[in-house]
Amino acid sequence: MELQEIRNRWNEVLDAVLEIDRISWLSFFDARLAEFDGKTLTLDFSDARKLSNSHEFSEVRIKQNQILIQAISKILAINVTIAEQ
Repeated sequence: MELQEIRNRWNEVLDAVLEIDRISWLSFFDARLAEFDGKTLTLDFSDARKLSNSHEFSEVRIKQNQILIQAISKILAINVTIAEQ
């Protein structure tokens, strides 16, 4: 699968995330799909970080990434890992 194919169906993936967890949906809503090497999907949050503060959300992000991976698997039938820029 190519990055453009994922981009074309990204709203479907986000809808599947929303069915599981609204907070996770909100966190990925502003993500840009930066790269996909066939295994790792890299998300760019640079625009979203403009409004962020210094809070540490790493424990929450692990759960959110798992939800996103589950939704991608369900909608796109591919297994990925998530990386962030």
